[in-house]
Amino acid sequence: MKKISAGELKKVVNGEELVVVDFYADWCMPCRYLSPILEKLEKEFKEVKFYKLNVDEEKDLAFELGISSIPTVLFFKKGKVVGGFIGALPESAVRSEIKKVLKM
Repeated sequence: MKKISAGELKKVVNGEELVVVDFYADWCMPCRYLSPILEKLEKEFKEVKFYKLNVDEEKDLAFELGISSIPTVLFFKKGKVVGGFIGALPESAVRSEIKKVLKM
């Protein structure tokens, strides 16, 4: 998963494809649990773009998006949030969330 900045986020979420962004922090243990799950699903869902964004480095953006807990994963399409979840979900639940949004 490619790490991006707040400036890059605005560029990558405006396309037609689904974009999954993991908002995390290096010190966050649930974030460390979730990261390999997202990396695995990135290989499975070739039509989805996966990114991660460090909230400690991008506090203003985290505040702007209302992120108060991490990990928070948001799904974007055409520049808008179309889904997401908070917390370190098991792989099967993350997969289900992605599939649900892809069907929209």
